[in-house]
Order: sequence, then C-alpha cells, then structure tokens
Amino acid sequence: MIAAQPISRERILTVARLLPAAPQAMAGLYELLQELNADLGRIADQIRVDPALAARVVRMSNSVAWGGGGSVGSVEGAVSRLGFGELLRLVGAATVTTMVDRNLAGYGVQAERLRESLLLHALASESLARFSSLDPRTAYTAGLLRAIGMMVIARAGSTGRGFGCDFDPERYDTYAQWEGEWFGVSSPEVAALVLREWRFPPDMVEAIRGHLQADGETVTDSFACLLNLAGSIVADAGLALGGEVRHWKVTEARLAAAGITAEQMEAAREQAMAEYSRTVDSLV
Repeated sequence: MIAAQPISRERILTVARLLPAAPQAMAGLYELLQELNADLGRIADQIRVDPALAARVVRMSNSVAWGGGGSVGSVEGAVSRLGFGELLRLVGAATVTTMVDRNLAGYGVQAERLRESLLLHALASESLARFSSLDPRTAYTAGLLRAIGMMVIARAGSTGRGFGCDFDPERYDTYAQWEGEWFGVSSPEVAALVLREWRFPPDMVEAIRGHLQADGETVTDSFACLLNLAGSIVADAGLALGGEVRHWKVTEARLAAAGITAEQMEAAREQAMAEYSRTVDSLV
C-alpha cells in the first residue's frame, strides 16, 4: 500500500493551475457582473478566456432550456440575449460541465454525478440567498465551485498506481476524515487556498472553508450556514456525494445563522428544483 502523503501548498497550487480554465474565467465574470453598467463586450471577452467554455456557452444558449432557437452563433450573441442573472446561470452550467472533466479518483464519484450535484447546490444556494441578506449571484457561484478542493486532491493524490487508499464509507464517516488522514488537509481548506489565489471574494472563500459542518458544531458565519442548508436540498434530491451526507442537516441553529425560516427553506427548495429540472439536460 502507498503510504499517506501530505499535500503541500505548492503542490496544491501547481495542480490547480492544471485544472480546466473555466473556474478562473468565472472569477473574472463574477467581478464584471457586480458592475451595474458592465460592458457586454468585456463580459464576452471574459467568457472567451476559456475557448472550451465559450463554445459550450454558445451551444447551450441555443438549447430549449435557455430559450434559444438555434439562432445564436457567437458569445456576443449569447451575452446580449440573456440578462445578467440568466447569463450567470448559463455560464455556471457551462463551467461545471467544462471543469468536471473526469471522475474523482479515490472518492468514487462519477463526473456526471458531481456535475449534477454542483449544479443543484448552486441553484439551491441562489434560491436561499433571495430570502437572506446575501447576494444570490455570490451564493450561486460559491455553490458551483465548492468542490474545487476535491478536484485538486483527486489529481494531486493519485499516482501511476492509483490511490494508496480509496475512500471507504465503512472506515470513514466523511471525506474530511479520509482526506485528513491521507493528505493532511481537507478539501474545503484546499478550495479556500485555490479560490483565494484566484482572487475570489474573501467572504465566499471563508464560507466554502466552513460550509461542511459536523453534528453539534456551532457556526455563526451566515454564508457558510446557507451553503450547508443548500446541501440538505441536494441531499433530499438524492444527489449528495457519499462522504458528505452526514454534513447536510437542517437545524434551528443553522437556519437562524443563515437568517432563513423553515417556510423560506421549503420555498427555496421548490424554486431550486424547478430551475434544476429546466437546466439539467443542458449539461449533456
């Protein structure tokens, strides 16, 4: 058996640079969409940072899910036809398809399952944020990118012979336990390091770092709690990842910290599932 090997900061950042470019393009797009009068040409240029992402945005914008009729032939056309909110969702769906380009080695998670899980997590986060003081666009982006750390560990931890030890649900209750034992760092910590390097907002970075909460853990970060509550919507839909199921629990403390009522939680669930049903087929 291959011995456990802690992953260094340098290794994490090196592997992150080898990921598909889509998440980094998303960082620039997120900044532009915060501007009330953002120039559409700049937005199109940011999408074209990743040619694969740009091609997918054009293709998806012509699908029924996004109200297209096959008439859009360029990134500029897609950008001009969609409003900012809808554009972020389309680019988000395209991003998750582009960046999740393989199964997660060691985790036992198939690429298709990860794409679907992240898309719903993003939509659930966005829906919940509408009932809180948090920005829905920021919440959507955080839900979409929260698994960057797992993707980095899956690449950094594998060797030509595979993993020294795959995640075993009979031995480990959570991915975090397995990651800590084998790599000396958890995937949310890796995600925080990478997203900080890519200049995502500090509040988003810290929310992703703290969104996986253990039983009885008291967390006061409203953004982290909102991401956690979004995970329970994903779990209820049967799309939670195996080593994270124990983290997704709706509690009075988490609802209070996120500023969400039980009624709002249910309304957000319905909104997220409706939007997910509309868009999931466009991931193909």
